[in-house]
Amino acid sequence: MNFYNNYYQNIVKYDLLNKFHYTNVNQLPKFEKIVLNFGSKKTELKLLGSTLMALELITSQKGKTTNSSIPNISLKIKKGNPVGCKVTLRRTSMYSFLTKLNNEVFPKIKEFDGFRLAKLSSDFKTVSFKLTNCLFFPELESHYQYFNKLPSLDITIVSNVTKSQELYFLLKSFKFPIKE
Repeated sequence: MNFYNNYYQNIVKYDLLNKFHYTNVNQLPKFEKIVLNFGSKKTELKLLGSTLMALELITSQKGKTTNSSIPNISLKIKKGNPVGCKVTLRRTSMYSFLTKLNNEVFPKIKEFDGFRLAKLSSDFKTVSFKLTNCLFFPELESHYQYFNKLPSLDITIVSNVTKSQELYFLLKSFKFPIKE
């Protein structure tokens, strides 16, 4: 069992019960999934191949290409062309990615002091942020020559909270860097 999964089951659940006073255990907030997405403005197959490989190295799960649903003349993209790739993480792989993100990626980012609460309050069920340099992941850092031109990585954490205070408490309990 992953450390964060065990931590949620044994500690965070009890803290949530004591703080917010739920009547049913099924009402407890939790992280449902994490979506990792590489989107690009060009349809270069070389870039798409390297982004798929990067997602597979980061998450140990095979990525899926996303296709354009509408044509875009200014970007020279036809309908149905591949424009990016994504991976959806759930359960054990989600918790192992959170561990990697908190322990390996966030400490490597220079001049990073946390996320602001204003970004969290717009849609309080999700937290989205962007990593412009994906070479903070150790798997990609060792193969710099293949992954030096990657686009920015969009990370979206989806939860089932009902109030923004619950999301804030859940993120703080998982030691997420939030700036107050």
